[in-house]
Amino acid sequence: MFSRYLAPSLLALSVSFSAQAAEQALEIGYLPIMPAAQLFVGLGSGDLLPEGQPDPKLVQFQSGPALTQALIAGQLDVAYVGIGPALVAKAKEADVKVVASNIVEQVSVVAIGDLSSYLDADKPDFAAAVAKFTQEKGHKPKVASYPKGAVPEAALQYWLRNMLKVDPGVVEVIYQGEAQIQQALSNHAVDAAAILEPTVSQILQRQPDAKIVAHGGELFPNEPGSVLLVREGLIKSNPDLVQHLVNAHLRATAMLRDEPAKATPYVQKYVGGGRLPKDIVQAAIERSRDQFQPDPRKIIDGTVQLQDFQVSLGTLATKLDDVQSLFDVRFYEKAAP
Repeated sequence: MFSRYLAPSLLALSVSFSAQAAEQALEIGYLPIMPAAQLFVGLGSGDLLPEGQPDPKLVQFQSGPALTQALIAGQLDVAYVGIGPALVAKAKEADVKVVASNIVEQVSVVAIGDLSSYLDADKPDFAAAVAKFTQEKGHKPKVASYPKGAVPEAALQYWLRNMLKVDPGVVEVIYQGEAQIQQALSNHAVDAAAILEPTVSQILQRQPDAKIVAHGGELFPNEPGSVLLVREGLIKSNPDLVQHLVNAHLRATAMLRDEPAKATPYVQKYVGGGRLPKDIVQAAIERSRDQFQPDPRKIIDGTVQLQDFQVSLGTLATKLDDVQSLFDVRFYEKAAP
């Protein structure tokens, strides 16, 4: 009689434990791009989570806005996401905090084809090249960019307006996703693009006429890029786990900066659908070395500046009044040497 009732009870208990274990798995959102490289290194090296923690549930997104909506809906515990979506999510009362920075000054403007031929490789004068192109071709050059509100698009607009001090209307901006931008460049459907790695390294290798017109701080000084975002609920319920994530983040950053060959296969698995050759991925990591910046304190002022600029453009409808409230730097300060 006892064994007859014990088996179902044990089964129910087993199911209960399994459900609890499943609930403990972190749900991590990300985009398969270079700015999330610390995540890929952590996953590949096995260092991302502490021993005994269930494998994370990875949720891949193809755009920042989609990831933003997931954050607002409370569907993710952790996200590797651009600072723009992080601002929007926080402004719409998502309970999230930036605990580390991933990368800064990450955007490059690359020209190809006829527009590239008008540029001096050593000292490119983009405004003069655009004027010559327009005069000779009878139309404005087309420049591909990420959708309005994305950090690369903001960097492009800031560069045109505040660094080159030209009317942004001198070029025709085409708003596309990462895959569409790559295709447009490969097909010469556009004349230039504001892009991220590894697309920069890919285009430079495959198109001999491609030239980097401006990079990083030349476009938008102190421009914040992607960040490590966690739920405030996770911070409260499991601060040790958050601390481990930040510790692992710093170790991953060190590998990216100092051991690119070791980091390459980890990043290659996720970026570009896992189809990019290792030499392109490694070149992208090496070219990004000085941009891998984990200290969240160093991007707070830049985040304020970015938000103010996007509000002035009308590409950011919801403004976060207290940008400092988006950041929790305690974990980084404890982890940093």
